[in-house]
Amino acid sequence: MKTIVPLILLFFGFGPLEVWSQKIDQQTLIEDIQYLSSDGLEGRAAMSEGNIKAGKFIAERFKALGLSSQFPGFVQKFRLEAGNQDLGQGTNFIGFIPGTVTDDILVIMAHYDHLGKKGEVIFNGADDNASGTAALLSIAAYLAENPPNHSVMIVACDAEEKGLLGARALVRDFPFPLEQVKAVINMDMISRSDDNTLYAVGTRFYPQFRSHLLDAAGNSPIRLVLGNDGAPGEKDWSKASDHGPFHERGVPFIYFGVEDHRDYHQPTDTFENIQQDFFIQASEMILETIIGIDQSIP
Repeated sequence: MKTIVPLILLFFGFGPLEVWSQKIDQQTLIEDIQYLSSDGLEGRAAMSEGNIKAGKFIAERFKALGLSSQFPGFVQKFRLEAGNQDLGQGTNFIGFIPGTVTDDILVIMAHYDHLGKKGEVIFNGADDNASGTAALLSIAAYLAENPPNHSVMIVACDAEEKGLLGARALVRDFPFPLEQVKAVINMDMISRSDDNTLYAVGTRFYPQFRSHLLDAAGNSPIRLVLGNDGAPGEKDWSKASDHGPFHERGVPFIYFGVEDHRDYHQPTDTFENIQQDFFIQASEMILETIIGIDQSIP
């Protein structure tokens, strides 16, 4: 995530918390972000022991939810390459929920890696991006219990912090024609905001999502800002996270995140510094957007 400028398009939700149907298990959501950002996972740097522990946790949850996969054990291995340098092996975790109406696909994703350790200092990455990963697991749980119209691919990407390498590997070896993907929903940093704001990027390119975003925002106690996709006077986050490689291939996306805060890429990005109410509300809003897209886009 990069520092942003003020945006013109502001959409406010004034509904009280009670209007939410609370589709997400809030206790599990908070317990998951706490575990994923704990010292025991040592910042989840790609190829580290903590990263391996996080991956095992994700795979076990996918199995417990009854997800299927096009990849044995939910695992997609790929090489970590930067230029001509081979850095080792990364691991994406990919679950799948078959659609009840169409074989077209929604891809819901978040990266689970972070910066790891520098010396003895742990960069826990609670907001970046244990938050997106925990939301991913909760959204997967809801969709597993409430089968969607579209098929849904649930993706926990590795090596985002090394240049979106996990997402690039997924696009390169995607198990279906990319034309089947009707939407990519990416979550990266969604658990804190000093001004109660969540950002949604992508409607400049893919305006078909605007109504679903506004419908979800209309009942939310937090506000949603549409933009930062390169319009005049705005920053461009259209390739800032794992949705980028899909966007480069013309696959429609929405990217949910918050603006940079003082703990971004700092050892102070810890569970204690997330804002739990905001995180729960943001996760609910994202799920409502996904449900709206699933139920209306052919």
